[in-house]
Amino acid sequence: MTENVTKKLSFLDRSLTLLIFLAMAIGIGSGYLYPKIVGFWNKFQVGTTNVPIAIGLILMMYPPLAKVKYEELGKVFHNTKVLLLSLVQNWVIGPVLMFFLAIIFLRNYPEYMVGLILIGLARCIAMVIVWNELAKGDNEYCAGLVAFNSIFQVLFYSLYAWVFITILPRWFGLRGVAVNVTITQIAQSVFIYLGIPFFAGMFTRLILLRLKGREWYERKFIPRISPITLIALLFTILVMFSLKGEYIVKIPFDVVRIAIPLLVYFVVMFLVSFYMSKKFGASYSQTATLSFTAASNNFELAIAVAVAVFGINSGQAFAAVIGPLVEVPVLISLVNVALYFKRRYNGTALASLR
Repeated sequence: MTENVTKKLSFLDRSLTLLIFLAMAIGIGSGYLYPKIVGFWNKFQVGTTNVPIAIGLILMMYPPLAKVKYEELGKVFHNTKVLLLSLVQNWVIGPVLMFFLAIIFLRNYPEYMVGLILIGLARCIAMVIVWNELAKGDNEYCAGLVAFNSIFQVLFYSLYAWVFITILPRWFGLRGVAVNVTITQIAQSVFIYLGIPFFAGMFTRLILLRLKGREWYERKFIPRISPITLIALLFTILVMFSLKGEYIVKIPFDVVRIAIPLLVYFVVMFLVSFYMSKKFGASYSQTATLSFTAASNNFELAIAVAVAVFGINSGQAFAAVIGPLVEVPVLISLVNVALYFKRRYNGTALASLR
């Protein structure tokens, strides 16, 4: 690792929280002061996919996925405790918690309520890789659990949307809404935001390990591409916030109204998952991975579904967009919480899952 790369990466790491909030502020300011910037970014819209955001997310995920030891992924899928725990956290606790928060806080705003439920059903397959990386989680477990959630997402998202948005609201005196989303639409989103960087990282590792060897790959190549993650993250945040900067300033109370249950969700999911993982006997790195996997959401999918089903100017789409605007600052704060837990336990007080 060269000295310059080390200095550059450590500077980004040390300043990440400040840089993220700066990117958020610049994004909001540019979206409010220069509304035409929204039209500029929308020129690169293909269907429900915003190409600049997609590129930012793919670049953001590529370095962590290039670090994954794919030859060791088998241990994740052989560890039934981890898979079962992740399954319960992501596909039982997460959707149910978001559903109740949505009907408690937003029952008088049914469009926002549905948008929030869509976020809760979309389990994270993108930014969690970055949060896990920053929190010193287990890269192999993160990649394995993300792949696991992706399969579940493709197979069951449509069914979950029907149950949680069409059926369950009626049990609480609310009007159900039909959500028609196909497996093909879900698979397309999963391929764009996970498949491309996943296969790019895997083939990069397999090819370069053979050509240059493990020492060169881990000591030279990985440190050189690592800053791409944080740079791409800042770019993605800037674009996302600029797209909704005008709305954030003009209807701040609606933003706050949506943000409150989201804030509760992210914090509760992280702390509950961390506690559950600790009780299951996970190491710190595994606990961090499970917690961030459970607490994060696939906002790209939620936004794509909301836009496709309800329209780009709908309340559902607006609520879905607020999701990442809340998730980014909250999850970066939870990264610091996780690192505090790591220091407290010195990485040894938690025994490994067997």
